[in-house]
Amino acid sequence: MLDLNTVREKLDYYDFSKTKIGVVASHSALDVCDGAVDEGFPTLAICQKGREKTYDRYFKTIFDDKGDRLRGVVDETWVLDKFADVLKDEYQKKLIEENVIFVPNRSFTSYAPLDKIEDEFVVPMVGSRNLLRSEEREEEKDYYWILEKGGLPFPEKIDDPEDIDRLCIVKLKHKVKRLERGFFTAASYEEYQEKVDNLIRNDVITKEDLGNARIEEYIIGPVFNFDFFYSPLNAKGSEIELLGIDWRFETSLDGHVRLPAPQQMTLNEEQRVPEYTVTGHNSATLRESQLEKVFELAELYVKATKKHYDPGVIGPFCLQTCVDKDLNFYIYDVAPRTGGGTNVHMNVGHPYGNTLWGKRMSTGRRLALEIRRGIEMDRLKEIIT
Repeated sequence: MLDLNTVREKLDYYDFSKTKIGVVASHSALDVCDGAVDEGFPTLAICQKGREKTYDRYFKTIFDDKGDRLRGVVDETWVLDKFADVLKDEYQKKLIEENVIFVPNRSFTSYAPLDKIEDEFVVPMVGSRNLLRSEEREEEKDYYWILEKGGLPFPEKIDDPEDIDRLCIVKLKHKVKRLERGFFTAASYEEYQEKVDNLIRNDVITKEDLGNARIEEYIIGPVFNFDFFYSPLNAKGSEIELLGIDWRFETSLDGHVRLPAPQQMTLNEEQRVPEYTVTGHNSATLRESQLEKVFELAELYVKATKKHYDPGVIGPFCLQTCVDKDLNFYIYDVAPRTGGGTNVHMNVGHPYGNTLWGKRMSTGRRLALEIRRGIEMDRLKEIIT
């Protein structure tokens, strides 16, 4: 892991009147760029060749003859052969020369090697660099480890498939779409084995990945992804802010649940088992009587990250939960950076963030505001790793 001072010292050479916000052009990049524009920062999207048009054409900023923004939020694009090329020395040097503050998202950590992000990427980055690895379920100290250390609730783990005696979900990677999920559910060992055979036969999962799968109890209830923000710069009030809540659309699961049960029974072997590929998100709110429970979860998570992943979580993070019939929350996933569903709130802001700040406050804008506050308070180094 890079020494914290090695990165923070780069800021000594920045011209903060020319600060630019940069992000890998995927996942939640539009939210980051939109929020940066709201706070008056120019934006840079790091694109991969063949996937650049969204940013380099359709959301590209158009300026008038006076240099004023007419439309668009992506001011500048770099089109690289691969996303991971941003780690090359020449691009790191250019990012620093152009006063770029980098915002990590899941695409950055999925397409670029984590070892190199931790050990070689010296560009100042908002958030906790050392927490990014905790998203990988194959890691010994993954987010489940943090949740357990922090005393947070999560679905019960089943160590042996033969012990499945209730509805469970099996979490592992997709064989072909390696960045997607090969998840499936089973309520018994017999059903587990039947689905394993089916999914292997249809090239959805592999025996090798199955060996590293996590089996856990399936919590029956609605899904709420809580988009939080932790600010060490808040002098008064809580350092933890709930900005908004989202929930996800998954294919082909959502297609299955739209079918009547008799129609589901007619599906062939390949169609019968749904997949869990996230394709979009929608906004949600929570009963106010339940909000305090959610803040307590965030408090425990922040405390655990400070203890075990110094300096702890910084900026945006997302606790992804299910709620059972007794209104108990269970955390089934954690994003220690901007969440995947924040685009649903860009421009209009999050319901809770808007209320808290008295203006449109999306996750992207909250990130940009934190950068601005850090610059104005001469405390930027406190939110950079």
